[in-house]
Amino acid sequence: MNKNPLSNEVYYKRTRPQTTDVRGEYFRDQTKIIHSLPFRRLKHKTQVFFAPDNDHICTRIEHVLHVATIAAAICRGLNQSGNWNLDQDLAYAIGLGHDIGHAPFGHEGERALAACIAPAPFLHEVNSFRVVEHLANYGEGLNLTYAVKDGILCHCGEDFATKELRPATIANKLEDIQSRRCLPTTYEGCIVRVSDKIAYLGRDIEDAIKAKLITKKDIPLIVQDEIGTSNGEIINTLTLDLIEHSKNKDFIGFSPEKTDIILQLRDFNYERIYNNAQMRQRKETIDKRIADLFNYFRLIFDKYGFDYPAYEKEGKQTASSFAKYMVSMEKVYQKDPLQKDQIITDYIAGMTDSYALSVMEDVILPNSIKFFS
Repeated sequence: MNKNPLSNEVYYKRTRPQTTDVRGEYFRDQTKIIHSLPFRRLKHKTQVFFAPDNDHICTRIEHVLHVATIAAAICRGLNQSGNWNLDQDLAYAIGLGHDIGHAPFGHEGERALAACIAPAPFLHEVNSFRVVEHLANYGEGLNLTYAVKDGILCHCGEDFATKELRPATIANKLEDIQSRRCLPTTYEGCIVRVSDKIAYLGRDIEDAIKAKLITKKDIPLIVQDEIGTSNGEIINTLTLDLIEHSKNKDFIGFSPEKTDIILQLRDFNYERIYNNAQMRQRKETIDKRIADLFNYFRLIFDKYGFDYPAYEKEGKQTASSFAKYMVSMEKVYQKDPLQKDQIITDYIAGMTDSYALSVMEDVILPNSIKFFS
């Protein structure tokens, strides 16, 4: 029977010791994530289409719920084959937390932030680990298990053509990871990596149809015939294929037939959705505005540093809110001026799409003139 390479002692370890309760280690982590403020903000961070005026467009919180349920379903299906012993609670917890540190405006916001701090990297999965370990609860972190943090940190990396996914056999040093070259140390983490792709392929198509970027007839015929045209059809087809192909193996992977079709669907999405002319124009705007925001926060930090009351001199709500954020996070930053760019990155990355847009408006527009009778 397939099992994870490391011991439960490693997987259950937390940064701070915690008494086990009736919920079990991984279900408890689920509740920690759900009750956190960064998780709640995911409902106002969008997946591909920024700040839409339509409640039915995919939000980041919907995406993580899709990933969590798909991953748990795969674990359930593989366990029923008799060859696997997977923990559904672990997979679900990783799925819930995998994007908790995502920047506003999807991957374009991530790239825009990375450009502001280059050559230092900004990767949403590394930031997700930073959020759950160091930033949430005003610097206390969520104190999650190693297995969940490892799965969150290592949920990106392989491309769609990866045929065999197995966990790393040596424990990852989580604080040292700054790239996408590391594999998770559990099969459940590997399953979340694949579930992430299953979750967004079909959902992005549905949103693009609502935006009239494409129609169902535009979807390649082989995709329509073999995988489906709706999010539900695509999730069901790919989930069942993954279970069937992996149930007698020691790795996670799609069948060769479905892998070829998935690659065609990926190419279609990139050509017709992600690189669509309308999307490129919006991306250019976001790139510029994120840079403007970053430069604004650098400017006011250079003027006032950690003199929090002085930020009121700016006459802008944004400056006051930034000062309040630093006050609330003194435990993390320790009033260290060398952390200036890290503070700004953390602050912007934590914004929702809607809040970021309101901050941009506040920064760009001049202060109103006060008249006295």
